[in-house]
Amino acid sequence: MSNEMENFMEEIEKSMVRLHRGDIVTGRVINVTDDEITVNVGYKSDGIIPRNEISNDTSVNPHDVAQIGEEIKVYIIKVDDGDGNVLLSKKKVDAEKGWEDLEKIKESQSLVETKVIEAVRGGVIAICRGIRCFIPASQLSDKYVDDLRSFIGKSFNTKIIELDRRKNKVVLSRKVVLREEFKEKKNEVFSNLQKGDRIKGEVKQITDFGAFVDIGGIDGLVHISEISWGRVKHPSEVLKTGEAVEVEILDFDKEAGKISLSIKNTQPQPWKHIEENYKVGDVVEGKVVKMVEFGAFVELEPGLDGLVHISQISEKHIAKASDVLSINQSVKVKILDINKEEKRISLSITAAEENKEEIVNEYTSQEDHVTIGDVVDTLDASNENKES
Repeated sequence: MSNEMENFMEEIEKSMVRLHRGDIVTGRVINVTDDEITVNVGYKSDGIIPRNEISNDTSVNPHDVAQIGEEIKVYIIKVDDGDGNVLLSKKKVDAEKGWEDLEKIKESQSLVETKVIEAVRGGVIAICRGIRCFIPASQLSDKYVDDLRSFIGKSFNTKIIELDRRKNKVVLSRKVVLREEFKEKKNEVFSNLQKGDRIKGEVKQITDFGAFVDIGGIDGLVHISEISWGRVKHPSEVLKTGEAVEVEILDFDKEAGKISLSIKNTQPQPWKHIEENYKVGDVVEGKVVKMVEFGAFVELEPGLDGLVHISQISEKHIAKASDVLSINQSVKVKILDINKEEKRISLSITAAEENKEEIVNEYTSQEDHVTIGDVVDTLDASNENKES
């Protein structure tokens, strides 16, 4: 080799940077694949960032992290990886800055966004500012968590409740954030509540005594007695979880955090228009809904029950209503009296039967050649039309 060539090589050698393990240097991206990023760090050989050194989040795609031509800071793991390349790490550089960021965030008690990447015993692992952090199961939600894996891939705000850089330990809480958000929502909702207001809500939970309805981040209770004007044995007969409903504010207590709601108040009150829909003497169809010692209550429509006294149930003598009637049985009844002020309706099954017989007799007394069956069918059809 000529002196000229030797001098040239020496000059090139001198221009090359000197690298040492642990150095953090700036390089330029020259290639990106699904498995690695190639970086020119000014050394005699290129540097390689393998996928597992790009980020602590293994789901991160190298193409989303670096673009050809851009400058990035890298950590020198090895000057020679065995194949003549420099082994680099990006996640170690990010971690250095990440620790500094997290220390400042904890000091200021600020919120920090994190992404769950793995479910482990007792909680989940999340990436926050490039650092692997732990969120205990008890700190994942303000409600019981049944499946930790359901949080994988989700991002949300958290608060740092423990940080020890020497032990490489960071513990986060989402529950604290949710409780603070709930407190803010509660104050906002209560400040806008007015008794008598009607608002939209969503059924969140159904219990034996009623249903809880979300009215903007806060749940209010619709007692079973406020679900419908009609009889409700169990709220699940009328409502479904997730169903949109309109409710009226009955009462609220900001200190106790309680809100009483009504669904039935948003619906027509059956007694209000009873005189328009029913008249004394009408024969209508109803449903037996309750047996009592002195008779049976028949529902004409939800919220509108009338009493059939035991003497008006059958022409025959009966000891109790259940001798001839059963719950949910459909019966024809004649309206004997309507007392709107006291909300009472007197009904009769025997009078409805007599009414049918009178009309049958009226038809058969005429000279028209019709059968008894034809008259009864005509009467039933007439009553159905009247009810509709």
